[in-house]
Amino acid sequence: MQIHVVQRGENLWLISGRYGVNANRIIAVNELREPNRLVIGQAIVIPPPYPEYVVRLGDTLGTIAGRFGISVESIARANSITDTTQIRPGQVLIVPILFHTVRQGESLWAIAHRYGVTVQAIAQANGITNPALISLGQNLKIPEKMRQIIDVNAYTNVFGKVAAGQVRKDGMHLTYLCPFGYRMKDDGTLEPVDDQQLIAAAYEKHVIPVMSITNFSATEAGTKLAHTILSSLELQNKLVTNILTIMENKGYRGLNVDFENVSPSDRESYNQFLRLAVRRLHEKGFFVSSALAPKTSSEQKGLLYEAHDYAAHGDIVDFVVLMTYEWGYRFGPPQSISPINEIRRVLDYAVTVIPRNKIFMGFQLYARDWLLPHVKGQQAETFDMQEAVRRAIQHGAEIKYDQLSQTPYYRYVDEKQHTHEVWFEDARSAQAKFDLVKEYNLRGVSYWVLGYPFPQNWVLLEDNFQIRKLI
Repeated sequence: MQIHVVQRGENLWLISGRYGVNANRIIAVNELREPNRLVIGQAIVIPPPYPEYVVRLGDTLGTIAGRFGISVESIARANSITDTTQIRPGQVLIVPILFHTVRQGESLWAIAHRYGVTVQAIAQANGITNPALISLGQNLKIPEKMRQIIDVNAYTNVFGKVAAGQVRKDGMHLTYLCPFGYRMKDDGTLEPVDDQQLIAAAYEKHVIPVMSITNFSATEAGTKLAHTILSSLELQNKLVTNILTIMENKGYRGLNVDFENVSPSDRESYNQFLRLAVRRLHEKGFFVSSALAPKTSSEQKGLLYEAHDYAAHGDIVDFVVLMTYEWGYRFGPPQSISPINEIRRVLDYAVTVIPRNKIFMGFQLYARDWLLPHVKGQQAETFDMQEAVRRAIQHGAEIKYDQLSQTPYYRYVDEKQHTHEVWFEDARSAQAKFDLVKEYNLRGVSYWVLGYPFPQNWVLLEDNFQIRKLI
């Protein structure tokens, strides 16, 4: 897929003509709310110019795939089909197959580079025995590019029917789901969570449900609670017993441990708790993961960081989630929430002490709007990427792109003449993050948090990677 940044004077129909792609497909892929109103600097995903096929009586995805020489999975993915047996006559399907007409001066190498495939793959798909011999005007079938296989995790912090609907909508893109979360009590029990609908939706979409436990809340940092639990082997065992009971009763397959704001003096006790949890959960066939603050060295100071022992977690648990977001904190000054330059510093350290195949890179799914001038402690408004673009359009703001953090942002003046600064994510910043996953050869991506629409993210995720499904 390509990414187009809107320039002055452009409209959607000029853009669609430039790329030879139906404007309605561009609207659908980006879920453009106001296709007649684009804003300068807005990033738009341009889907490939795939042909369309109208389903006939007697067709199956298998017969259609065979006719075009591609896989059933490719067609299902391109059309967001979850049940491959359910297609109907008259249904219009996108066929994910490309053809390229050779232009003057083009080589097979240049064509392969453009589409992200190998020369050998194009030659094989077109029966070419000598890659140096292609002719002007020749139509070449471009095979599907190879995509890196990764795991994808997502947290959700809402429950009930609405949350289950989110999982059904986005579950095709996920390997794991972490409903967040079970808060532990100082007696080793856990506060109840209404997660049955989420777990059921996860299984429907072949997503592994992961129980998430934590020590903090919206009103308490949880430092004292963490110390109470971690300083008592009896409470630790009781906590693990209660975790196992919930996992077995509700159908969880793994555990995500998120102890935050842990006192530095409890660092080794935290490591010991993880060893205990891994030993007891592995005996029952469950896996254990942990969530880690974004550290850049083993000596990093601060309550968020010191008790998070990267090397120990990398050795003990099955995988870790690096919480590489929240630089643009809602109570702090306006800045990129997940800046690439800062994420890179975290990864540079993490891969020296944690196996790469155990690392999930965190990715936030929300935008923020700060009032200027910023007053310490003043809270920014949090919303989704679609709303970020809508506000830019509404106020006629030009979207800028910070090259250092690889993040879009803009300023606008509201009806009360107050100035705002918005930082969000778009197709460009999402692609930059996916490139990092590839560069560092990580296990995958972990999203915080479902419920904030960002359609471009899911389209690009699928274009870059093959998502592993384990159930």
